[in-house]
Amino acid sequence: MQYSWFKELSRFLWFGLVVAVLGLMLGHLTLLLLLYTLGYLAWYFYNLKQIEHWLHKGKKSPPPQAKGLWGEMFNGIYRLQQRSRKRNKRLVKFLNRFRETTGALPYGVIVLREQGDIEWWNEAAQKLLELKYPQDVGQRMGNLIRHPRFNAYIHGKTDEPDIDIPSPFDDQQILNVRIIPYGKNQRLVTIRDVTLIQQVEQMRRDFVANISHELRTPLTVLSGYVENLLEHQPDEATLQHALNLMSQQTRRMQHLTEDLMLLSSLENDPATIKREVVNVAHMLAGLREQAEVLSGDKNHAIVLEADDNVQLRGNPKELDSIFTNLVVNAVNYTPEKGRIRICWYADEAGAHFEVHDTGTGIASHHLHRLTERFYRVDLARSRETGGSGLGLAIVKHAMQQSQGKLRIKSELGRGSSFICDFPAHLVVYKGPESSKTIGSA
Repeated sequence: MQYSWFKELSRFLWFGLVVAVLGLMLGHLTLLLLLYTLGYLAWYFYNLKQIEHWLHKGKKSPPPQAKGLWGEMFNGIYRLQQRSRKRNKRLVKFLNRFRETTGALPYGVIVLREQGDIEWWNEAAQKLLELKYPQDVGQRMGNLIRHPRFNAYIHGKTDEPDIDIPSPFDDQQILNVRIIPYGKNQRLVTIRDVTLIQQVEQMRRDFVANISHELRTPLTVLSGYVENLLEHQPDEATLQHALNLMSQQTRRMQHLTEDLMLLSSLENDPATIKREVVNVAHMLAGLREQAEVLSGDKNHAIVLEADDNVQLRGNPKELDSIFTNLVVNAVNYTPEKGRIRICWYADEAGAHFEVHDTGTGIASHHLHRLTERFYRVDLARSRETGGSGLGLAIVKHAMQQSQGKLRIKSELGRGSSFICDFPAHLVVYKGPESSKTIGSA
């Protein structure tokens, strides 16, 4: 470029010298030099107009044609534009990849500017915090999440690496917020929905507490009687009473461990057991007789309505566990002289097993937790019935193994309905459709 400037200056001086000599020869030196200077200025402003017009046309248009220094300037600017365009394309690709990557993340990402206001967010963050574009661009995070713990955290008043706070839009939803510094005083905020993790952790704590309680009670009874028998010489009646109670508590622990082993097997073992055709109506007839014996002095009216033409392809042990748990629950939680109706039928959607009772019913806020291990609506009443608290959890997982679904309908004061839906491809018909009712209303 220095050579071009020297070359341009030399050209200007050389032509100026020629004009001066010619002016001396003609006797009009001043006039010719003035005309020469005006002509050079005109050419100068013409090129300025060309460059101004070219820049307004856009970066993709080719540079104007010119000679000398102006031509080199046009070509130099064009090369700078090309390099800038390539660099911008790389930046745009990188930014798009960044947005695609963060957009694919299962948790929210928010980019904060140096001042702490919001610059950008991904789709997950938009859903979790209900962000709106462009209204929330430039907003302060503290204006969106008004929680004391978050305000202390974002202003650096706590040493915690992350915090768990309730969602500003749903108190039942728990959000984990983490702020990561990067760049020059910039921060990246990650937000995760940890509601399920919190629920699982609470279920784990409840399980440990419940299983400890369930085992401690019979062990305390056994330990007390064993110590008493070792320290004293009881008479035959006392000894027999102690042995009966010890046997009862031993059976209780055995029943609990069997339920735990069955539940573990249903949860961990894949459904690879060979299925066989099960005569469900026959199985339910035997179960109804057991339910009447269990009912005893409560005098329940137990009715079985079973279509003996409908059979089911499945695991007999799992199906027996499903049916038994639901019927025994109905007997245990239905008051004296109540009515229990057991139904088995099929339709276009598949086969259905239903147990309806006239018990006290269950409040709606308990329904979604009934299939958790050891979850009880009425703890004192559950202890009286002697249940392990695992029955509905076993039913739920056994239904999953059978590719079916458990539905629970209940209303306080109006009884409960437990419905098992089995898929149509597992239904087997043995003859013309017929309906069979056993028992009386």
